Amino acid sequence: VVIGEAENFHGGHDWLAEHGVEVVLLDDPHCTRMSAAVPLAGSVFAYASAGLGRAPGFIAGWMIMLDYLFIPSVASLFVGIATNSLVPQIPVWLATGVAIAVVTALNLTGVKVAAIVGTVVLAVEIVLLAVFVVAALVVLAGEGPARPWLSPLTGFGEFAPLAVLGAVSVAVLSFLGFDAIASFAEENTGSSRQVGRALLFCLALSGVLFFVQTYLASLLNPLTPQELAADPSAQDSAFYDMLRAALGSWLAVAVTSVKAIAPAFSAMIAQAAVSRLLFGMARDGQLPAALARIDRRSHVPRNATLLAAVVTLLVSVWAASAEDGLEVLSSMVTVGALTAFVLLHASVIGYFAVPGREQRVSTVVVPVIGGLISLVVLVTASRLALVVAAVWLVIGLLVHFLRRRTAAQG
Repeated sequence: VVIGEAENFHGGHDWLAEHGVEVVLLDDPHCTRMSAAVPLAGSVFAYASAGLGRAPGFIAGWMIMLDYLFIPSVASLFVGIATNSLVPQIPVWLATGVAIAVVTALNLTGVKVAAIVGTVVLAVEIVLLAVFVVAALVVLAGEGPARPWLSPLTGFGEFAPLAVLGAVSVAVLSFLGFDAIASFAEENTGSSRQVGRALLFCLALSGVLFFVQTYLASLLNPLTPQELAADPSAQDSAFYDMLRAALGSWLAVAVTSVKAIAPAFSAMIAQAAVSRLLFGMARDGQLPAALARIDRRSHVPRNATLLAAVVTLLVSVWAASAEDGLEVLSSMVTVGALTAFVLLHASVIGYFAVPGREQRVSTVVVPVIGGLISLVVLVTASRLALVVAAVWLVIGLLVHFLRRRTAAQG
């Protein structure tokens, strides 16, 4: 069955697949290819399974799980750090744990409630970001920057390409999570093409906002990267300290208050995404069937959501108590995602190489370039991150082997 427009075909892909009918979507040439061709929950897992097979699909899903499981932990930890900066009497671990409890309760109520709350928080963040940009420009125009104008782009000292690649593996953390949009493909009520368009729009918009905020903050920060590197305890609160010193306590309090709340809703989206990933893998027989159960009232994968919440709680509270907890978490998230993205690029080539599917030069050239970039950044990641990823991969291979063996015996 070849479908040109999918607006009125939502939900029919599963039925056709169960009856042995292959569905090929011939969508707009500028859409995100795999989200339109494989509109299923599970995101990278679903794409790699469709393009490379069940075993590579499981590995892709298992590695992206390292990303999805720990992104809520990182976001919740940001809540704890901001709350502690605002009210030092509240321990970081306590604020972190409360944030996880709140977002879990919201996720269990269903997608619509979570979406409304997330939209309100996003609007507040955008308004506050605009206030920060205006205030920063006023200070820079009147007093000048604390650092050279080009220093946020060129750094201090000689340009070092390897250092830039190493920094990219850390900066990737800021852009992770956009693929989570694709994990809600089966809950999208419109065209499957909307998922890809939403993903690209959010990525472009956030990229611009990240750049503006980081560039202005760097110009206003009196501490050099070397000074921050020598004092790890000052790194977590560097942005808030810059606000107090350069823009005044009023803005610092406002920003810190929002940052004590908003990351919790980033954790909410990430937690919802990982629950869909667990659901998709369980429905496909790759994880315990209990994780594929849907709550009749809220229509969310309750067991998968609760499992994600427990893991997030344990990991984030540990990280809040450890001196280098944030650094370790960031490393695990980044490497897990990059490994899955290498397989994702390969899955695009594998999926569209099948005779009868739409084949273009872009379905080969773009994935090759993207895969190589992901691989280079992955190799330059920290040793700790690579070790953690390797251990996680070995565990995943064992899980896959044991489940296949159990299925064969059954």
